[in-house]
Amino acid sequence: MSSSGDEGLAGQPGHALVGVVRMPASGISPIRTIVRRLLFALLALVVAVVVVYLDRGGYRDANAVPGHSLSVLDCLYYSTVSLTAIGYGDIVPVTEAARLVNVLVITPLRVLFLILLVGTTLELLTERSRQSFKIQRWRSKVRDHVVVVGYGTKGRAAVSALLGEGVEPGQIVVVDMAKPALEAASARELVTVTGSGTRSDVLRVAGVPKARAVVVATNRDDTAVLVTLTARELAPKAHIVSSVREAENEHLLRQSGADQVVVSSETAGRLLGMATSTPSVVAMVEDLLTPDVGLAIAERDVEDGEVGGSPRHLSDIVLGVVRNGVLYRVDAPEADAIETGDRLLYVKKVTPA
Repeated sequence: MSSSGDEGLAGQPGHALVGVVRMPASGISPIRTIVRRLLFALLALVVAVVVVYLDRGGYRDANAVPGHSLSVLDCLYYSTVSLTAIGYGDIVPVTEAARLVNVLVITPLRVLFLILLVGTTLELLTERSRQSFKIQRWRSKVRDHVVVVGYGTKGRAAVSALLGEGVEPGQIVVVDMAKPALEAASARELVTVTGSGTRSDVLRVAGVPKARAVVVATNRDDTAVLVTLTARELAPKAHIVSSVREAENEHLLRQSGADQVVVSSETAGRLLGMATSTPSVVAMVEDLLTPDVGLAIAERDVEDGEVGGSPRHLSDIVLGVVRNGVLYRVDAPEADAIETGDRLLYVKKVTPA
């Protein structure tokens, strides 16, 4: 679970975490950025060629016969070697007007040209530094986020549910060791951390000590137990939800510190069994579990006018009352009257965006 060297990774500066932590990329494709800069550079070259050609009489070609006027190709050649700062000196401005144009037009274009081309190279070289800065800034500001350990089928579904509930992508951190999974999470603008969720230093890097919730969605039950133990040690107050395949391991997750345990195999099995005789019930359950369409189960604060009344008489379909962190079903005696500070678990209609 943890060792004497577990805090080593978490204590590293931002530049040492590049490759471990991956911040969401800007929405612009790198290829598109390079093509756009090349087009700007070509535009600068075209402007330079036009300027030189319009004043071609003010230039002299050392290798041409006297009286020779520069052609379009000569102007293109001169503009190219000038903007790239090669400058062979065979074609030079000789009149005052041509030299003034070089100072006011060609030189600024040369600077712009070099910035566009050399800047692209420098940007690629400084990507590591920018990632380091973004990581350091993120680590100093991240609070009350959700850490999802494991980005397989269960992890992806958990993230979809979080996004459907309005959680910002920047408030979700995915921990996994598989590169394809991390790339898929990055494509959804999530922060990703490469490493095993059983290691406390990896969870520290993911900000588990400051997280409001941890979702354990690993593929193995023994791994889920270790991750839950480690997460609970780092974040005593965080809400930890763990998934387990076999019901016989549920008590191990709860003993390890999980606030809630979802038995994936039994839940799926019950739905499969129900689908053979009551498929409409399964369809309704799936509708309730899909937050972005149809009906959904939600939770809200009670309104002042609802205090003292029965949840059964509200316009909303109330399923239960949450009081002091404890859920009471709507038919329980404790839920007969709504009290101040209660929260209602109800069925809401979702309007597609």
